[in-house]
Amino acid sequence: MSALDGLEVRRTTTAQQLADGLSERIMAGAFGPGDRLRESAIAAELGVARNTIREAVRILELTGLVRYEVNRGAVVIAPTPEKIEALYTARERLETAALARTPSPEQLDAITAAFDALVEAATNNPHEIVDRDLRFHQAIVAVLDSSRLDEFFASLTQELRFYLTVLAKDETPEEVVAEHRAILDAVRLGDRDRAVAEIRSHVEVSVDRLKALLG
Repeated sequence: MSALDGLEVRRTTTAQQLADGLSERIMAGAFGPGDRLRESAIAAELGVARNTIREAVRILELTGLVRYEVNRGAVVIAPTPEKIEALYTARERLETAALARTPSPEQLDAITAAFDALVEAATNNPHEIVDRDLRFHQAIVAVLDSSRLDEFFASLTQELRFYLTVLAKDETPEEVVAEHRAILDAVRLGDRDRAVAEIRSHVEVSVDRLKALLG
């Protein structure tokens, strides 16, 4: 690795650390829904280069925590019950349609592998649990055998990542694993009605909890 490569790694690490710190401040209410993230002011406050703050804000944009608006720049997203309902309804329609089908052996292996990765994160690396959670549900959507639907679900994950991060602060990793194990067990048994019911329940509980947490 060259000296320039090392510089890039350090800069990326710093941006990720700043993104994590900004995320915590947003979750704690230091920045409210709709507030602008003024890069110059944050850079001056923290004593870091504005370019590094810009990279950190881009990371937050990828997680769905902020979005860019014309003439305003980066702003914190403003969740509403209607937005939560719309997002999770789209997710539920995709996943229940997928689990109404019988997955191929390869698709079942992919869902199982994604669950095993979720268990691994819950045991050894809890800060990755949201990412593993999303991969599990992406593997379920893949049962629909449509690259366009895979892409559509991937487009939902930016917002879903934010909401799952909120939920992760209100439940233990063990609870997350238990919820997903119930879904996987139904799929493994070939009980499509139960699998659909488990997903529907999982989504409904998430929506209710989110409304309470963000209310």
